[in-house]
Amino acid sequence: MTALRMPRPLDPLRSIKLKIGLLVVLAIGAAVSVFWWGIGWWPPRTTLTAFLVALLVTQLVAHGMTSPLREMTAAARAMARGDYTRRVRATSRDEVGELALAFNQMAGDLAAADQQRRELIANVSHELRTPISALQALLENAVDGVAPANPETLRAALAQAERLGRLVAELLDLSRLDAGVTRLEREDVPVAGFLAEVVREAKVTATGVGRPVGFAVDVPTGPLTVSADRGRLHQVLANLLDNAARHSPAGGTVTVAARRDAELVVFDVTDQGPGIPAAQRDRVFDRFTRGERASGGGTGLGLAIARWLVQLHGGTIAVGDPAAGPGCRVRVALPAAPP
Repeated sequence: MTALRMPRPLDPLRSIKLKIGLLVVLAIGAAVSVFWWGIGWWPPRTTLTAFLVALLVTQLVAHGMTSPLREMTAAARAMARGDYTRRVRATSRDEVGELALAFNQMAGDLAAADQQRRELIANVSHELRTPISALQALLENAVDGVAPANPETLRAALAQAERLGRLVAELLDLSRLDAGVTRLEREDVPVAGFLAEVVREAKVTATGVGRPVGFAVDVPTGPLTVSADRGRLHQVLANLLDNAARHSPAGGTVTVAARRDAELVVFDVTDQGPGIPAAQRDRVFDRFTRGERASGGGTGLGLAIARWLVQLHGGTIAVGDPAAGPGCRVRVALPAAPP
């Protein structure tokens, strides 16, 4: 059913002050008409004076009422040109004041989004330039005969190509997460077998890139399951294990532990590296942030994706100190049952 639309006869007028003035004049005219109908006469000079005074007062008062609207128009035109610094002075408490406050909040959000877009482009360009330049140099040396096309050169080229592939895959993941199109296929995942599978793959990866570290798994003896998307949870823990192996010393041990804590299943990934300063622990989950201890060609996107995936599961992820000795511990807490 089509909703009944009220007539809007003042829409052709381009000034809201004129509209308010006409509204006042019409109201006075209606009052005079009732007065004339009730007593049979009306004073023409007094009525005309009332109309003129009403129009004058309306113009003076409406100027302050419509000032935020004019400022919003100018600010909107400035934002269309890419200037997000303009704000509207909101001092009234009426609907226009609420609109001005909402406009200022929108302008701030747009400014932040534009800044993030610029930083993302700059960071992606920087991250892409490094492996592309290295890969180009390797191939040019091989083509020019400066370096032989032996297995060592090919492995170095393959490593740079894999780094490019990881970056593109992580950027695609981030775009899906930002667009809200990532869906979780939850199932009951047995924790012990799941961690054994993740650690087995982490060992193969560490061996393939020449990281001499060991892995240990600590899970309770009883049955422990978590309701999660198996593939996405594997992605989170694989990233944490890869980071821990990258930052552990030669001969060190990366430990992944799981336990039940009330309504949560807690995963702890602990390394024996230099650790992360307390001031940087929140920032390591920001995009393209790797912290002071970063090395080994990370893209700075893995932990950002891990945080998004953990939050999609209704859980939390945080960096802390290990129970004993040096190193870093990343704790993931997920609801044992679907939220």
